[in-house]
Amino acid sequence: MLMRGALRMVSAVYGPRLTVLIFHRVLSEPDPLFPDEVDCARFDQIVEWIASWFEVIPLEKAIAGLKSGVLPPRAACITFDDGYADNLTNAVPILKKHDVSATFFIATGFLDGGVMWNDRIIESIRQTNLSELDCSWLGCKKPIPVATVPEKRSALAVLISAIKHLPAPEREDAVERVTSACGARLPLDLMLSTTQVRQLRSADMGVGAHTVSHPILANLQLNRARREIADSRDTLEAILGERVGLFAYPNGKPGIDYLPEHVEMVESLGFDGALSTAWGANRYSSSVYELRRFTPWDRTRLRYSTRLLSNYISKQ
Repeated sequence: MLMRGALRMVSAVYGPRLTVLIFHRVLSEPDPLFPDEVDCARFDQIVEWIASWFEVIPLEKAIAGLKSGVLPPRAACITFDDGYADNLTNAVPILKKHDVSATFFIATGFLDGGVMWNDRIIESIRQTNLSELDCSWLGCKKPIPVATVPEKRSALAVLISAIKHLPAPEREDAVERVTSACGARLPLDLMLSTTQVRQLRSADMGVGAHTVSHPILANLQLNRARREIADSRDTLEAILGERVGLFAYPNGKPGIDYLPEHVEMVESLGFDGALSTAWGANRYSSSVYELRRFTPWDRTRLRYSTRLLSNYISKQ
C-alpha cells in the first residue's frame, strides 16, 4: 500500500506517467549460467507486486492514452522481447493468474525452430566438454577457460559482448566458430512456433514486431532496415490475420542500436508506437515511437519498489 500511495502522490504532483517493464524469458527453473534470469517463482512474485502497485493495462491502450492525454494515475504495461517459447508456456499462465496482460515482441526469423545468435553461443558453451576455447580470432591473447560453471559464465560475458555489435556477416562467422568448436547440438524448441504465436493472441496477449533477424539496425543500410521492420510485421499479420501496430527496436539503446532515421521509418510504416530500452517512465510529452522501459533487478519487495519509484520520478 505504501508504494501505491507514493505513486498516487507523485502522479498528483507531476501528472500521470506510464511505466513499461521489459522481460525476455521466464525459465522453468533457475539457470546456473544466468542466476539473475527470471524463473517462474520469481516472475510470479514480480507480477504480484506490479499488479498490487499499478493499474496494468494493454500497451495499445497506454499508447492511446499518451496520445489523448488521458492515462490512469498508476499506469503500467508488461512487455517481452524476442519470442521465446517459455513466454507462452511459463509467463502466460502467471499473467493470467494475476489477471494482467502483456505484449510480446517477436523476431519472426526464429519462429518454428530457429535459434538466435546469442543463444547459439550460450547453448554451445553450456554443452561443451572443452576445458578452454581458443578465441585468438577475437583478439583474446589466451584461450578462454570453459570447464566450470563460473568459467562458462565469464566466457559468455566476454563472447557476447565482443560479438554483439559486429556487422551481420562477421557476427554470423564468429558464432559459427564458437558453435563448431564446441560441437553443440542446438535446441529446436527454444523459440515460439507459428501455432504458439496464435495461442499467445488467443490468450488475450498483445503481439508486436521485433524485426526478422534481430539485427542492430544502426549497422544496416536503411533499405535493409526497413525490410527487417516491415517484413516482421507483415509475417505476424499473416499469422494472426489482423493488424500489428506495435514495434520494439532490437537491443533498443537510442543512438547505439537504432538511430533517428529508424524512428522516422517506424512511423512512416504506420506503426502506432515503438519501444526502446532506455530507462525512465513515459509522460504525455514522450514520443510514442521511443517509449522507455525499465525493470528492476532487485530481489526484495522494498528494493524493487524503491528502484521502480526512482525510475518513475526520474528526469529524462
